[in-house]
Amino acid sequence: MRCLSRALRTSTTRIHPRIRAQPRAPVFRLYNHTPTSTTTFLKGFSSRPPSPLESSSSTLGLVAAASLAASASLYYLFFASAPAPGNPESSTPLASQATTGIPGDLDEKMAAELAAGRIGNLTPEQEEKLRQMWAAMFRVYQFDVSSVEGTDGAHGADDDAAENEALESVASTTATGDGKKKEKKKRSLFKRSKKDAKDTKEEDSVASVTKAVGTVDLAAVSEDDKYGQGKQFEEALASLSPEAIRSTVWSMVKHDHPDALVLRFLRARKWDVDKALVMLVSTMHWRSQEMHVDDDIMLKGEAGAVADAASSADEKLKTVGEDFLAQMRMGKSYIHGTDKMGRPICIVRVRLHHQGDQVEESVERCTVYTIETARMTLQPPVDTATIIFDMTSFSLANMDYSPVKFMIKCFEANYPECLGAVLVHKSPWLFQGIWRVIRGWLDPVVASKVHFTNNVKDMEEFIARDQIIKELGGDEDWEYKFVEPEPGENDKMKDTATRDKLLAERERLFRAYEEATARWVLNPAANAEQAKAVRAERDGIASKLRDDYWVLDPYVRARSVYDRTGMLQDGGKVDFYAPFVKDEITQTNGNPTAQSDVE
Repeated sequence: MRCLSRALRTSTTRIHPRIRAQPRAPVFRLYNHTPTSTTTFLKGFSSRPPSPLESSSSTLGLVAAASLAASASLYYLFFASAPAPGNPESSTPLASQATTGIPGDLDEKMAAELAAGRIGNLTPEQEEKLRQMWAAMFRVYQFDVSSVEGTDGAHGADDDAAENEALESVASTTATGDGKKKEKKKRSLFKRSKKDAKDTKEEDSVASVTKAVGTVDLAAVSEDDKYGQGKQFEEALASLSPEAIRSTVWSMVKHDHPDALVLRFLRARKWDVDKALVMLVSTMHWRSQEMHVDDDIMLKGEAGAVADAASSADEKLKTVGEDFLAQMRMGKSYIHGTDKMGRPICIVRVRLHHQGDQVEESVERCTVYTIETARMTLQPPVDTATIIFDMTSFSLANMDYSPVKFMIKCFEANYPECLGAVLVHKSPWLFQGIWRVIRGWLDPVVASKVHFTNNVKDMEEFIARDQIIKELGGDEDWEYKFVEPEPGENDKMKDTATRDKLLAERERLFRAYEEATARWVLNPAANAEQAKAVRAERDGIASKLRDDYWVLDPYVRARSVYDRTGMLQDGGKVDFYAPFVKDEITQTNGNPTAQSDVE
């Protein structure tokens, strides 16, 4: 009877993780990653022997108890694999994310760890992969290296051919597991000479599609091609001109260092150049042909949604505009504050989502809009963001797998290496079965970034308490309020003459960076001094590109609520805690009456 009682107590604890003799499970600390020892943990349980079942309960009591134990065991069988809030398994420690606790003020050790595989902290092998990646990109969009000066002398026809062949050779060489090199089949995508390019321009353009596919080992890529990017790569090369691919790459760079963007794809594909190239080109197709990120979503922004909702003759556009605004106004997801790593925080209030309330296109549009806006806030060395899924008051009515799948695809396929951590806050027991399904969709690397928090103390492992908003149990007195678009805030976008002038200047910087990169690819530095000079040249142009983008920004990106509230400021300055005072009539937080007054 005593054994049966003990079994019942154990099974009951497993039915609901929060029912346990000890109020808190062992916690992995951010600064000290040694968990509470097993011995200490077990000592926390009551040593009092369980009370025996009274003999008067007889057979009926025994049967009832056994039935309960069996039910508990079945329940545990189905849900044990889902990490429970507060359990060690669900709070995977950030093994390499110790911090001083001051947002943006990283200690030297942590800064070094964050910079692994980043600009300024590349191993020789990683730098070689970066060179190969740029050479492969040049090959795809047919960058004419024959016009680049400083690549080993004069430029006769033979020199042009030799340089193009050399660049092709770099792009076609990959490292084997033993560190040796092997040559892939070479199929040039470069123009052999200016004369040939002029005479056979159309033929070369058509042939480039076949050749580009031929240089990539698509069979190897397809082995773990979760999102069919090998096929998308082929479709992109077939439907987009080389210049269109190049243009989309540079439009994604924005204020980033070009190398930083390229390195994201290399890290995401474990430094496999073929896979990274396929991922990059597929992403460019997704941005330009599927989502229209820069020429629609960010170009129109919130003001565009207001216009569509108010007066569009196209019912679909009208509906998408209305639904986009509904999500922005209620604050279904928003960006505010930073964690202890200095990473911007995006909070998703899951309880505000109900399947069918908004059309799928508007949900996806709002997701991309939020991710792109969050990118505007990234400042080196910080290059990732944290997402909090606030599960307070979550019910099955809030569960919708389609947007979850879309968000996963965004971060795994189209925004590589942008996710720093995911906090699932106050998830109820019913979410365990749902998490088991979702976890199966996640790449193991992404899944390892998911942490479960039950209360503000758990969340303090990642975010300082005074920077956790009161809505989540913290001390910061702040709440999301949507500030409506203001008349004239996008007037600079009407000045197309200035915009075109700025774009032309930016194109010159693109070209300068490509030429400097071509010299770096073709002429590897012979010594440390040369390597330093090459880096300085490329970094200098990248710095100009960054400053130049913020001059161009108001001409190509519609203002957002984050611009209006002072979080995003002129020149790329970011103040996550900017004070903001505004007439209450222009602020809404999902309040129908306030929204009606504004409209």
